[in-house]
Amino acid sequence: MRMNISFIGGGNMARAIIGGLKNNGFDMTNICVIEPNAATRAALTSEFNVQTFDTYVENFNTPKTQSVIILAVKPQILQEVCQQLAPKLVNQQTSPPLIISIAAGIRSQEISRWLGYYSAIVRVMPNTPAQIQAGISALYAMPHVSQAQRDQATTILTAVGLTLWLEDETKMDAITAISGSGPAYVFYLIEALQEAAVHLGLKPEEARLLALQTFAGASLLAKQSTEDIKTLRAQVTSKGGTTEQGILALEAANIKQIIFKAAQAAADKSRTLGGELAQ
Repeated sequence: MRMNISFIGGGNMARAIIGGLKNNGFDMTNICVIEPNAATRAALTSEFNVQTFDTYVENFNTPKTQSVIILAVKPQILQEVCQQLAPKLVNQQTSPPLIISIAAGIRSQEISRWLGYYSAIVRVMPNTPAQIQAGISALYAMPHVSQAQRDQATTILTAVGLTLWLEDETKMDAITAISGSGPAYVFYLIEALQEAAVHLGLKPEEARLLALQTFAGASLLAKQSTEDIKTLRAQVTSKGGTTEQGILALEAANIKQIIFKAAQAAADKSRTLGGELAQ
């Protein structure tokens, strides 16, 4: 699929997407990045050979048009960025670009309002494993987004992992709590297992290797297996064995409910932040 892509913001997630596109054979001359930090611009040009600018430019690769603009800035400054971008979109109404926002928590209707009620908007919630092209991104399209624009968004986000389209934007808060915040929960559990291994007498490097490979291997097994997760757990948990004792200890500590509460707290915070930043 041929398209030009402008990134507004050149941070970690923008870099991840650009890297994924490069690995997929995308023409880097069709990408530009608007980034105020000179060192970041220089790094992006050096690593990916993309065009970079310190302020927004229209038709960066004349006579082509910018078919996609990706808003890759912090949620706290998204309103300001959108208000600066809005008058420039008026000049592109003959071929209106798709706007993709990866700013956490900001609802599509607010982005539309800040852009002068622009309607070709896809909201995306990616996650940090996108940095190694192993992420998963949830996408929501406003009603006027065309199928061709949906395909553009899918092409871009599959460069960094799997994609999941949502028909109900309210589910984005749950997505944020599970896949957006989820990597931190996994790192927390790996950290705990590693510390437990050291407590049991293993060397730190041994503990790290065992914890990391156990999580990686178990996740890969679960992904490739046709069995559900509960069945896989039961297969490891022999009656009267060591694993059963460990599971009983986890259940006695009510670990599942603790995880439920963590996810609920993250979802509630996502909902609250979205409301606060929409003012």
